[in-house]
Amino acid sequence: MNATREVMHHSDWAHGDWPRAGFPGLAINPETLLAEVVDEELCERALALSTEVNDRILVLLARRRHNEAADLLVEARMAEHDSLSLQILEADAAGAAHDLDRAIKLLQHLAREYRGTPDEAAVLQHLVKATFRAGRYRAAASFAVALDLRVAAGDSASLIYSSTVALQRARDLSERSASVA
Repeated sequence: MNATREVMHHSDWAHGDWPRAGFPGLAINPETLLAEVVDEELCERALALSTEVNDRILVLLARRRHNEAADLLVEARMAEHDSLSLQILEADAAGAAHDLDRAIKLLQHLAREYRGTPDEAAVLQHLVKATFRAGRYRAAASFAVALDLRVAAGDSASLIYSSTVALQRARDLSERSASVA
């Protein structure tokens, strides 16, 4: 078994090895590529200090409280219609509600809109995750460009790590599904 395949045995990973999810107390489950609350106390303390609606939505999604997240998202989008982070959260919420086709379409639209900008990598990363969740592992594995853009932009190590884990997980499942077919 090669080193990259060994990395993909996520059930052995401790939460501390999971990629960060953009808010204290949250991390990305390497098997599902979904945000989860891994430190409830830290998450609650950070939420108490936060004034950002995006943070509340992200935590609600991580807690699988999708309806509450969707309600809050509607209100936030009315106030900040052009907010990229809210548009990405809208796609994440659609995916969480099992409307993955809608999530992918929203993210594909954003990918076209933000092509060539500093935000392109973030959009592509969410597109990879939505494509992955839809079971389209081969397509998700083809999005190495998200990782390349993050590296080229000098993004933080945690963002690069998150992209690396997502891409490798998609490649691993793509190879598995190809070998079964």
